[in-house]
Amino acid sequence: MANVIVFDLYGVIARTQSPEDRARLVELAGVPGERLWEAYWACRPAYDAGQDGAAYWAEVARRLGVRFADVPALIAADLDSWCRVDDDMVALVHELADRGHRLGLLSNIIEELVPYWESRHADWLGRFAARTYSCRIGVAKPERRAYEICAERLGVTPAEVLFIDDNEANVAGAREAGMTAELFTTLPRLRTVLPPAA
Repeated sequence: MANVIVFDLYGVIARTQSPEDRARLVELAGVPGERLWEAYWACRPAYDAGQDGAAYWAEVARRLGVRFADVPALIAADLDSWCRVDDDMVALVHELADRGHRLGLLSNIIEELVPYWESRHADWLGRFAARTYSCRIGVAKPERRAYEICAERLGVTPAEVLFIDDNEANVAGAREAGMTAELFTTLPRLRTVLPPAA
């Protein structure tokens, strides 16, 4: 079994947006929730691959046929909504690193969020031998090249990696790239598929 474990960030180690976060974005946008989220996610791949925040929200507005009153507030609220961690998963990162596993991170993440995570969570992020961010490589999961770049940065082939993600499309993409991949649902379930100590 692979000794190299690559984690997704959001939905695995970091928490996804809370209902309160989502309600705040809907309020600021002034657009009904269902319409906003369709445009929000449809426009997200370019943002994850390096587009700046103002351009992203301009594209969301264009898709919706609206004009947002306060784009800086939308950007700030959006960033804040993606900045919480699951402490139990952070503890697992430390545990696995202490047991001798080589860890990697592969995240679809916007550029504005990277400095936040790097400055405020350096302790546990430092346990990863390679941190691969979509915004900095210009390609996002589930595109094959994202997984290949991550493996290259870890100095291994994709076949040597166990990849963990909460998104089925990203898990399928990892498998197509040659990785062993598992869908994250809960920490107890994850523990049943993790390799023994290195």
